[in-house]
Amino acid sequence: MSALTVSPIRHRLGLYFRFHPNNIRSAEVMAFLEDLLGHIRGTILLLWDANPPHRSRTTQQFLAQHPRLRVERFPGYAPELNPDEQVWTQLKRAVANGTPPGLRELATMLHRTIGRLRRSQRLLLSCIRGSELPWTW
Repeated sequence: MSALTVSPIRHRLGLYFRFHPNNIRSAEVMAFLEDLLGHIRGTILLLWDANPPHRSRTTQQFLAQHPRLRVERFPGYAPELNPDEQVWTQLKRAVANGTPPGLRELATMLHRTIGRLRRSQRLLLSCIRGSELPWTW
């Protein structure tokens, strides 16, 4: 799970992430959002796809209890609009030719790639520009 963030005041990009060994459910989404609320001040505008955990009643109740979180949904099936998909493309490239012997080694490879992305404003901006989302800075 990841979130590409844009600070309109500091003109700075950020990347928050959490890996899960199993399918992501509402509980994991809410824990991730709690972390975002703890790290980011002010209103958080979530651009979301229609993943079932995003639409669940539990998640919707959580959103209603946290007015700092505002949600805008992407159209039905439009991964090309989602800049976060570019983050996952970077991760897939990093492991494409690797054969980690286990989950721990895979996690190490992914964390290394995420760390490289997080430290590079240029790479984070390329994730945004690589999407078809209309973007102005």
